[in-house]
Amino acid sequence: MTFENLAYYDSKQFFKLEKPFGVFYFGEKFVLSELNEGVHFDWPMVENLINDIIAFYGSDAKLAYISNRIYSYSRDPHNWNKLSKYNIIVASAVVIYNDMAYMNATLEKRFSKESIKRCTSLSEAIEWVFDLKEFN
Repeated sequence: MTFENLAYYDSKQFFKLEKPFGVFYFGEKFVLSELNEGVHFDWPMVENLINDIIAFYGSDAKLAYISNRIYSYSRDPHNWNKLSKYNIIVASAVVIYNDMAYMNATLEKRFSKESIKRCTSLSEAIEWVFDLKEFN
């Protein structure tokens, strides 16, 4: 399910950023991604997105990152560690829709220094973010 089709979505509360490799939603406590089918989400794309996040929120922001994996794409799990130098993402949730995505998220979890929650629905991921101690 796409974020815009979720009852939680309100276009007045989220900034929608469309990139050639996916769509991103900037909210109060999280950035949500929906990458395009077949994309290889490499480090230059991640840095491009991080620059947009910092321009939008400022370099001192503390956010969660929700990856809504509705399409199949590839990524380098080592990028999770590279993100830590920016110190802006405090936790991540990965919304998975099949067994292969679950296995990939499990592998990524091993590479990340920050918490990564595997979720089976977008609603579960959003609720988890709002319950994080970093935001309460």
